[in-house]
Amino acid sequence: MTPATFFQLPFSSTHGWAELSKRQPSVTRLVLFLVLPMSFIPPLMLYYAGTHYGDAFLAGFGDKQWRFITTIFFLAELLTFAVMGWLIYEVTNTGKQAISIHDAYLLAALAPIPLWLSALALLIPSLTFNVIVALVALGISCSLVYHGLQGLARKQEEMETLSATYTIMAASVLAWGLLIAIAWAY
Repeated sequence: MTPATFFQLPFSSTHGWAELSKRQPSVTRLVLFLVLPMSFIPPLMLYYAGTHYGDAFLAGFGDKQWRFITTIFFLAELLTFAVMGWLIYEVTNTGKQAISIHDAYLLAALAPIPLWLSALALLIPSLTFNVIVALVALGISCSLVYHGLQGLARKQEEMETLSATYTIMAASVLAWGLLIAIAWAY
């Protein structure tokens, strides 16, 4: 798969999805070579921002126990991947738009990539900039789920795709909010 094809995934349900589904990387390979490395980015960036910017970034930001927070955050990200793969499979297999368990975990691994990469914005100590980058990443992630469901489904039903995307993204935003709450609580 070329980088150009990869960058088309959030914007097309035809380019790249069939190729990804045919490759069938195992869930273990997805975890070891995609989920695990990408899941390190947000905790590392949070640790960096928390220990370098402190209260200049946001009041009370520097007084946190960043080692503990980022460890819990990392483990919660891995748990979220497992739960989201299961959720995608269950939601899509309630109607005509069934996808395989493999494709569900493939989508669960690809969908958070924009959110993981948005953590790199923490290199810039601006809360406004980071919020904007995170919201754009969330939009791209929603688009990845929508087009991924269309591209990987056995039968394409527009309303079912929209409904499944809404359910999956609602759960994703809830999980994302929970991860942020974990960081804030400590």
